[in-house]
Amino acid sequence: MSALETNIWILAATCLLTWLLSLPTKDTSWVDRIWSIVPAVYAWVFAAGAAFANPRLNLLAAVITLWGARLTFNFARKGGYRPGGEDYRWEVLRAGMKPWQYQVFNIGFIVVFQNVLLLMITMPMNDLLGVAPGLDATDVALALLFLGLLALETAADQQQWNFHQKKKAEAAAGRSVVPGFLTSGLFSISRHPNFFAEQAQWWVVLLFSVVRVGITSTNWIGAVVLTALFIGSCRFTEQISLSKYPEYVAYQRRVSAMVPWWPKRAS
Repeated sequence: MSALETNIWILAATCLLTWLLSLPTKDTSWVDRIWSIVPAVYAWVFAAGAAFANPRLNLLAAVITLWGARLTFNFARKGGYRPGGEDYRWEVLRAGMKPWQYQVFNIGFIVVFQNVLLLMITMPMNDLLGVAPGLDATDVALALLFLGLLALETAADQQQWNFHQKKKAEAAAGRSVVPGFLTSGLFSISRHPNFFAEQAQWWVVLLFSVVRVGITSTNWIGAVVLTALFIGSCRFTEQISLSKYPEYVAYQRRVSAMVPWWPKRAS
């Protein structure tokens, strides 16, 4: 069985498992819980497809594992693995749908689409299985770029964590933080710097493949669809923020949505 065939079987199993778990628990965040884990599994299966004798594939599997470890830690400390840790956005969507409509959405988008996407973002490694092994300066540069983006995402998530911890402490003391959303640090040059870094890391994974084999029929799909997903998620998240914080519109006008950039002067 090839590495790709093995990963397709893993994909089928994760689709079935995450759907079955969502039924008795009435919690549709099971894909969120494996989001940071399954891509690392796919990556090591691809590396195993070359008997771990391809340094380029081993390097990619290693940096993807670092990505997964960081994301797992951040998700865990926010309570994502605890009972009742469902993504608040699913609750908003569920409230606007009939039960059967939400189940169709659960199976089609949350379970199948997202699980397939988690395999597709690692598919550039499948194309590299046919490339002669050996690392060069390009591989090192791309790995360093990936790690730089990983550091950026780590810093952004830490800043967001610190802000929300302060918000909780102030609320417990009967005070409020104004504005109720983060606008300093990395969030002064991007409304979603962590979203930007997350997507960019998978574009770097794609570049590992593109510089060796060019654009193929499958290697580009994951990065492109992931970016489209993040754009949609960003818009939905900001609609919720606007409903809670009217002043958020001024922040939108001043600060870039994702790509870090100099903010506009406040009018």
